[in-house]
Amino acid sequence: QVQLVESGGGLVQAGGSLRLSCVASRSITFYNMGWYRQAPEKQRELVATISTGGITSYPNSVKGRTTISRDSLKNTVYLQMNSLKPDDTAVYFCRAQDRVGLSSWGQGTQVTVSS
Repeated sequence: QVQLVESGGGLVQAGGSLRLSCVASRSITFYNMGWYRQAPEKQRELVATISTGGITSYPNSVKGRTTISRDSLKNTVYLQMNSLKPDDTAVYFCRAQDRVGLSSWGQGTQVTVSS
């Protein structure tokens, strides 16, 4: 399985922006990639996905404020988040899903948005 390492989290004021990175241990060309988040005492939820072909998907909660992208040459997936809200506070996880549906997860990076 591929190993994933997230970075880029931190403390930001409401209305600010962050860019998260997820670096994979090997090529992500054939992986569908995604970002998820989990707030304290809440279930993990989808933030964004990007297919092997570059098709993206977002839930309404982040649509218009968030962009996922991938750089296969760098084995990296990015999550650009703008107009951040306190409700965006969570641990953000990267996920890689291969062609048979097996998933790998990173350890997560904390994002805290202050009001």
